[in-house]
Amino acid sequence: MPTDALPLLDRCHHPLVRDLAWVLLVPDLIRMPWPGRPSRETLGLEDDERTARWLDTLEAWPQPLERCVCNTLNGRMGLYHERLWQFLLAWAPGTELLAHNLRIMSGKLTLGELDLLYRRHGEASITHLEVAIKFYLGLFEGPGEPQNQARWIGPGGADSLAGKREHLHRHQLRLTDLPETRNAIRAKLGSHRHGDDGLAKLQRQVAMPGVLFAPWQHPLPPPREATHDHLRGCWLYWRDWHRYRDGLPRGTHGTWLHKPHWLALPRPEQLLCLGDLEAQLIDHFRLSAAPLQVALWHPDAGWHRLFLVADDWPRQIPLPPYPDN
Repeated sequence: MPTDALPLLDRCHHPLVRDLAWVLLVPDLIRMPWPGRPSRETLGLEDDERTARWLDTLEAWPQPLERCVCNTLNGRMGLYHERLWQFLLAWAPGTELLAHNLRIMSGKLTLGELDLLYRRHGEASITHLEVAIKFYLGLFEGPGEPQNQARWIGPGGADSLAGKREHLHRHQLRLTDLPETRNAIRAKLGSHRHGDDGLAKLQRQVAMPGVLFAPWQHPLPPPREATHDHLRGCWLYWRDWHRYRDGLPRGTHGTWLHKPHWLALPRPEQLLCLGDLEAQLIDHFRLSAAPLQVALWHPDAGWHRLFLVADDWPRQIPLPPYPDN
């Protein structure tokens, strides 16, 4: 099972640098008909040695990264993730960030927003990159066949992998087909810098890192289009925690992951003993029904991600998106 065992991450201590390294190193959840994320070669970090040196520089001088993301640490995880991508494209040696969150208007009507525009150094072509970070729990009973993307829903039940995939596919990644978008890019970038060559060769990419959590003791295949190496965990009801806990190897430690730090797992020396962690979990489910994410670690078993949910979860399931006509 692919896990968060990322050797290059082990050299990072600063939590923001760890999250940035995680974004750089982990695979996407699904492979869509569109090209995937910018490669490490595109970013100028094509081998582990160069990546390690770049991360070491950020560890020694994290202030630019802190300034970039500091006002997103108490907000939505999606915004925090976008800021990490903004920093990555602006500071990686191989790329130049041209624009971010570019709003597309038709008169007073907002048609959408482009997450990121960047280019490789020395190249004229522009790339439009849409990014999303998602943590989905699989339903052993739910909409469609077992591999249906609608079976994979967010912890709060407000969205699904199917819905997010279709929004990216049908809307976000097609915005650059519109003349309004081309005009907005020209107005933002200016023809004196990039000319129409960049627009003529405009490319589109999507990056969707995250984790898929399968139901504990209920076999469920990965969703359609899932990458073979996507990160995985499991979820279980709070009523099953004691049975799950009793199956863990002695000496397991863990921590409750709080947003927005659902990305890189903490270093093992920052974890709690299982008894102290369980006391926190008991207090949480005594007062709240909100799902929570836990990271568990054992020297022999390695890392494991876990979602714990209330016994009446989910309280809502998103409707599957309408099929294409």
